[in-house]
Amino acid sequence: MNRMMITSTNTLGQLQKKLDTVSNNISNSSTTGYKRKETYFSDMLVQEFNNQERTEKEKGRVTPNGIRVGVGARISQSQVNLTQGSLQKTNRDLDVALTNENLFFTIRSIDGNNNELRYTRDGAFYLSPANDGSEQMKLVNSSGSTILDENNQEIRINGTPTEIKFTDKGQLNIATEEGLQSFNLGIVSVKKPQFLELRGNNTFALPRNMAQLNVTENDIYTQLTGATRDQIAMVQGNLEQSNVDVSTEMTDMMQIQRQYQFQSRTVSMADQMMGLVNGIR
Repeated sequence: MNRMMITSTNTLGQLQKKLDTVSNNISNSSTTGYKRKETYFSDMLVQEFNNQERTEKEKGRVTPNGIRVGVGARISQSQVNLTQGSLQKTNRDLDVALTNENLFFTIRSIDGNNNELRYTRDGAFYLSPANDGSEQMKLVNSSGSTILDENNQEIRINGTPTEIKFTDKGQLNIATEEGLQSFNLGIVSVKKPQFLELRGNNTFALPRNMAQLNVTENDIYTQLTGATRDQIAMVQGNLEQSNVDVSTEMTDMMQIQRQYQFQSRTVSMADQMMGLVNGIR
């Protein structure tokens, strides 16, 4: 395989990854609270050939001396865009939307034997039986994950709710025949979203290799408790839509397809050139 083929195949693999990202954005364009993912390219290693030992012969040249040959492009960065999505009014008591783009609800997801804290922008909540022999109800999301309070404990309600109110500072007040029950929703303010990892079901989690990345939980987010809860901004009876612009994503997809075709054509041309050379007698 010659250098032209190596350069093209390296780039083709990276273009496929970007195409997967764009496809995922489009498929989640109607997912509540979904945040689009963006990828950026950079050059891979470049080999330089110094074909001109006498630099005085290069007077007037505006480009660097020598010949630089690359080996393709790669995805250098992939990050989540936290731009605020539009709000859709639902008038449902258990629907709530965060109106500050760096805020996330804290939930507990149980996937098999894996039990971990996750974070989401999806504010479509439901009440579900606790299933532990008690008559309590717990607050969950559409995938069944438990919504946590500011102390990372489950939110459990005694009795049958007659009125549900969310304040703009993240407090849940539920009136039942047993009286008024209040909970402070667990909400974090994310400072470095590039460290969050997608875990499925429109949720994020801390990276499993934080020691290697040399970061701590406090570097990535701040848990809003006490006086810091003044940073919370949310509205009841609304849901945040995804921040995906389908027209932009479709344009990106067409550009990627053109780039993919170009790199594929380069491989074909290299193969034809090698065939011509091998056919010389």
